[in-house]
Amino acid sequence: MPGITHVPYPYCYRCPHNLCYPSCGIACVTWIEDTLFRTTVPPEEVAAIFVEPIQGEGGYIVPPPEFHRELFRVARNYGILYVADEVQSGMGRTGKMFAMEHFSVAPDILALAKGIASGLPLGATLARSRIMDWEAGSHASTFGGNPVSCQAALATIELLENGLMENAAQRGQQLKAGLEELQEIYEPIGDVRGLGLMVGMELVKDRETKERAGEWRDALIQAAFRKGLLLLGCGQNTIRFCPALTVSAREVSVCLEILESVLRELF
Repeated sequence: MPGITHVPYPYCYRCPHNLCYPSCGIACVTWIEDTLFRTTVPPEEVAAIFVEPIQGEGGYIVPPPEFHRELFRVARNYGILYVADEVQSGMGRTGKMFAMEHFSVAPDILALAKGIASGLPLGATLARSRIMDWEAGSHASTFGGNPVSCQAALATIELLENGLMENAAQRGQQLKAGLEELQEIYEPIGDVRGLGLMVGMELVKDRETKERAGEWRDALIQAAFRKGLLLLGCGQNTIRFCPALTVSAREVSVCLEILESVLRELF
């Protein structure tokens, strides 16, 4: 797309720079400052950096703890806006209202949707006051501000602040711990990662080579569906676990039981 430069996401399991964390020194950020800005895109021509706190469709990839702080530092040094896409990770999904809170970064602009209204169509853009300085009525949308969706969003926020975020954090820990136990038993589980109820399990044919097992992932999803467990894929070979924030401890246990039975049958 003209005017946009894509850069590799910090994917430590498959480092695009062939380095290892933490000895890499967060090379995915230093590369932007030392190489990209010097050879391809001058920083004074960059209006904003758009980034997902946790990569969603790309494979539920969780960056190193320092990544967003370092990238935010670069943005600040050059007067670049920092824009966080929290469409998937926001609204309590990771155990906090916004996933960026895990990284102690307050972006300039925040994009929200999906979970904000618990299924009703609604999107929102949040920004610092110095950016959102339009006069009232200077910006409009044909279907914006639907009162039913907005009321659903207010109810959702109230529920999140009254226990749902804590449940997401606790059930996420339970889910991730269960998946890590399965990882110790079943070789095709190459990596388990996530925050709260945004967890990914990556399947590989060989743990040494990390050859992607996309077809194994798809077969597992279908087998789980036949047993009553609905899973979704993301990336090339990752299964995403993103249940409702109301999920119970018992339901997480049932999920893990079904998953183990499928893994036992397939592998």
